Amino acid sequence: MLEQLMGLIQDHSQDAIVNNPAIPNQHNSDVMQTLMGSIMGGMQQEAQSGNISGLMGLLSGKAAQPGSSGLMNNPIVAGIARNAIQSIMEKFGMSNSTASSIVASVLPSVLSSFINKTSNPTDNSLDFNSILGSLLGGTTTGSPQSSGFDFNQLGYALADGKLDMSDLMRMGVV
Repeated sequence: MLEQLMGLIQDHSQDAIVNNPAIPNQHNSDVMQTLMGSIMGGMQQEAQSGNISGLMGLLSGKAAQPGSSGLMNNPIVAGIARNAIQSIMEKFGMSNSTASSIVASVLPSVLSSFINKTSNPTDNSLDFNSILGSLLGGTTTGSPQSSGFDFNQLGYALADGKLDMSDLMRMGVV
């Protein structure tokens, strides 16, 4: 999962980081690593504090309005953004406006791509089981375990924005 996330950050940070004169070239990779750490740290904090439903809503694409400004209004994403801005300012001595600009340019597009990959049942590169397992300190494989709950089924059931009896029946819960 970390490799996929870093790949998304690299894909979406060309203008905001690599071509940014405020960031010396030798720090490009470090700024990207800082963003990844903020994303993972923010999601891990939510998972470990018990906000699984908030994470599932975010990763299924239902907890934010379409577009980057709607995504940035999600409380989980807003927390990640605050932490990323603070970390970039502290580690690289950048102003609040420069760090905020970088985060506002990169974070929404990275998370949108991450959400699209996670919520797409035909894309096996990222799935709910591997993400939640990684965030909670468990397994990181994408395959459902022989016992326990399959978060992929729940995440895909939430794709329409609701969990109803037909979803539960399809999942084999009832």
